[in-house]
Amino acid sequence: MQGKSAAGWGDMQLDQSAPIGPQLHGILRARIVRNDLKPGAHISEAEVAKSYAISRQPVREAFIKLAEERLIEIRPQRSTVVRKIDCAAVLDIRFVREAIEADIVRLLATAPDTGLVARLRELIGYQRAIAVRSPSQFIAADEAFHEALADGAGKKSVWYLISGLKSQMDRVRYLSFEMFPHDRLIEQHAKIVDAIEAGDTAAAEQAIRRHLREVLSDLPDIMRAHPDAFTTPPPD
Repeated sequence: MQGKSAAGWGDMQLDQSAPIGPQLHGILRARIVRNDLKPGAHISEAEVAKSYAISRQPVREAFIKLAEERLIEIRPQRSTVVRKIDCAAVLDIRFVREAIEADIVRLLATAPDTGLVARLRELIGYQRAIAVRSPSQFIAADEAFHEALADGAGKKSVWYLISGLKSQMDRVRYLSFEMFPHDRLIEQHAKIVDAIEAGDTAAAEQAIRRHLREVLSDLPDIMRAHPDAFTTPPPD
């Protein structure tokens, strides 16, 4: 891992007036999820601490949290490596997320809110505008859409829970960004909003389930394109 300036890596900088450990955890987590730190990459406490001109204690704290999230593997007296993507974890969180978000959109379709529908359509318009830009921008817009759904249903805390669990799924999304048409995902969002606006609970649930099941059909192709990124070999 190449060293960077003490100010941080790229646009990810430390705020010296705030606790360092949580910030560093967030920075490293984002770099792993975005595949800036690739599966199998070696990282070290000493190197990270030197890059930020900080002590090793907050780095150690960040590493422990990342290990608990199964994003890195700490090998005592040897090295610390970025874990490969766990397919089972990807499928498990997809299952949990689908169940939760299906209930969310059913709630929204039961009593459509014109203000929320307008906000969701605004977010879809923004997605169309940035679809050809960077993965981080597009995925952030996708996150904003799903968060708005949860917030509109009064379940924002549930979205924060999901966000904390889906790191493996997000790693796959970044890997697959260049492989699949963004228009398809945007149109799936539009169908979800159409069903909510129409008050059609069944169609809303069907639309969100279809949207979140994309990974089931796409995952084999993603694994074949990036075989070294996964814990299991790609299917034949």
